Amino acid sequence: TTQIATEQLSLFPCAMPAQSDPQAISQALTEKQFVFLHDTLRAGRVTGPGPEWARQILDSVDSDILLVEADEADGRLFKAPHVDEPRIPPETSLVVAVASLQALGKPLDSEHIYNPQAMIDRYGFVAGSPVKSPWLAQVLRDERLGLSGIPAAARVMVFLNHTPERGFVRGRARMIARLSLQSQRINAVALGSVRGAQQVFELQRSLGALVLAADGSSWKERHGRAAALNGGGLARVMEQLMRSRIDHIRLVTGKGSREVRKSLRHLGVQTAHNRAWKSGGLVSSLKAGLAALPEHVSAALIVPGGASHIQPRLIYQLMSAYARCDGDFIAPRQANAPGRIMLVSRRYWHDMLSLPPHCDVDALIKRFEADISWLDLDAAGVVLGMSPARHASRLPASVNARSL
Repeated sequence: TTQIATEQLSLFPCAMPAQSDPQAISQALTEKQFVFLHDTLRAGRVTGPGPEWARQILDSVDSDILLVEADEADGRLFKAPHVDEPRIPPETSLVVAVASLQALGKPLDSEHIYNPQAMIDRYGFVAGSPVKSPWLAQVLRDERLGLSGIPAAARVMVFLNHTPERGFVRGRARMIARLSLQSQRINAVALGSVRGAQQVFELQRSLGALVLAADGSSWKERHGRAAALNGGGLARVMEQLMRSRIDHIRLVTGKGSREVRKSLRHLGVQTAHNRAWKSGGLVSSLKAGLAALPEHVSAALIVPGGASHIQPRLIYQLMSAYARCDGDFIAPRQANAPGRIMLVSRRYWHDMLSLPPHCDVDALIKRFEADISWLDLDAAGVVLGMSPARHASRLPASVNARSL
């Protein structure tokens, strides 16, 4: 629905006018696998059809995917749209917003950035100053800039192009992803390089954490008031999760919930009370905690309240494995003995809540054992490698449709 240079037509296996006979387009797809459809050719530019054309082609052509380039940046590394951009068909199911990390440090001017004045007017950025990491996230998640013109029913992803495989800039990409995901409109942020050997390295998504403290014993019986105020027990678990920069942390309480909240008030802990703690067991705690997480959270780290030994290093390894799409149900183990901490994608939540009320952590692990990707640790907690789930797809992240 936008424009490209005429010489780019030679890059496609097949190019045809959008008004071509639908059967001819379908036949070309069968033979060439990929067909570029365009409207007019004029003055060295190829113009695409209007957004309203998408419904017609979807109904008449036998295709797997209709991929629409709905925006242009004239070769710039980063952009803010003009008022008539982007031109996204209303039937769109997935929108991928693209930004290049090579924009970082470049001057905020029209030579390097498309429509920089919109960013300056919106946020007061200084014209000509070096582009900073938070600026990319601010623009990408802004309803009037990066999210402008996107149909309400469409899923939204961000692709951070030119992400290096390692080093400082990859860390900056993760920070941009984390800031972008503060918008509930954005489902995921892919880190990678279109022209690299592996196009996607990571798929960053919004994560939550549940700390389960709703068992049948009271807070005083298990920890004591002094231990809580000295950072022991639950307080230490919560602090380690906060250091790991998980945005959505919920403490699930049961008996003695008032004392627990009072003891952890200095941490700003958000709690979810399990009213069925006496008879509902683990499943009722999971139900209360998962219901308290925002709808855009993709997976939850489940941590027993007594796991005071947990370290940010282990949390980081679990989060990294999930970002690499190593699995949707990930748990650590040492010497083949499973731990009690697990990172579970939303796709398993319904099945977990269907377990019997008396189910404990061991029974939960046994129920999903074939779906668990194990993070193997040595005696010192150092990661040895990943053992894939028996039932999980092992496609790389760049082509894992389930992950996207």
